[in-house]
Amino acid sequence: MKLAPGTAAFTVFLASLTAVGPLSTDMYLPSLPAIGEDFNADAGTVQLTLSTHLIAFAGSQLFYGPLSDRYGRRPVLLGGFLLFMAGCFASLFVTSIEQLILARLLQAVGGGASVVLARAIVRDLFEGPEAGQMLAKMAAIMGLVPALAPMLGGVVQDLYGWKANFIAMGAFGAVLALMVAVNLDETLPRDRRQSAAPLSILRSYRRLLADRHFLKYLAIATVAFCGLFAFVSGSSFVLQGLYGYSPIAYGLCFGAMAGGFVAGSLAGGRLVRRRGIDGTLRFGGFCAALGGLLMLSGLFLTPSAMAIVLPVVIYGFSMGVTMPQAMAGALTPFPDIAGTASSLLGFLQSFAGALAGLYVGYGAEASALPMAGTIAAGGVLSFVIAMSGRRKTI
Repeated sequence: MKLAPGTAAFTVFLASLTAVGPLSTDMYLPSLPAIGEDFNADAGTVQLTLSTHLIAFAGSQLFYGPLSDRYGRRPVLLGGFLLFMAGCFASLFVTSIEQLILARLLQAVGGGASVVLARAIVRDLFEGPEAGQMLAKMAAIMGLVPALAPMLGGVVQDLYGWKANFIAMGAFGAVLALMVAVNLDETLPRDRRQSAAPLSILRSYRRLLADRHFLKYLAIATVAFCGLFAFVSGSSFVLQGLYGYSPIAYGLCFGAMAGGFVAGSLAGGRLVRRRGIDGTLRFGGFCAALGGLLMLSGLFLTPSAMAIVLPVVIYGFSMGVTMPQAMAGALTPFPDIAGTASSLLGFLQSFAGALAGLYVGYGAEASALPMAGTIAAGGVLSFVIAMSGRRKTI
């Protein structure tokens, strides 16, 4: 049975595509200390399995969007999933941390297709606040993955060891690939296809980077994501290493943040109908700044795990409000190059997040302050950018 746009099944499917990225990072987070023990690697080196993955995930997105603008969404999605599954199952046979980093790189190169093309498919079919609502619905559903993945990953880690998490990731990719092949119709009409020549792609990127409104939405999405990824990359070492949480307890804390993300996505989907994309982003930026500053001040005043967990729920809520609307605002003016715009947004967002993760990872074993400081900076900057250059609301 084909997936019909606008149906609940179609929304769940698109949300599942965007969930490939969070699943690839979040499910094995409780396993990071165990991976370090197995390969006798320090936290900074183990962190490279995460940051290298995100850098490769970012870089691959630069190509998937333009390729899908030329050849359509379905064939590019299928090719990406084949690479993703190959990386997952290669992780089962590694014998060193360096080999695991390479397997994670291959997994990331394949996984980049799903998140780019999920956004492009939304832009193929929707625009403006309608696209924002659709992305918010997807984010609310997708938010269940970061809520459940660390908890599930912690259980799998305790029962079967860290490699079993990669089997689960590969199986998830196989199910989605089958759905693309059997149930998804092509959403990009042939009369809207673009050239895949390098000069044409570069002209499209130049057009995007010359648009100040695209840059504003890009900046909000990027700095906010840096704060989010600071928690993703550093929280397992801080909560498990510094505060002694078990993998399952850590998964529950991560799930609380993801629950805030789901609530924020639902709130953002309602708010955008009344306040538009820009008004919704201002509210989300305020919540991000509040959560980040509460965490930083709490760690200075009363250092504890709760000084991290409670504020990060607020920050997660702000991400649910902010991220779908920033993406909708960035993509709406560019229906002819939606894949390329999604690629550039995803690349710069993910690359900046990887740099934030590297910074946090090398200090997370000793202190929670690098993580909290990065989250606070991301929240404050997203609020400042959202408040700047007010214009007619879209």
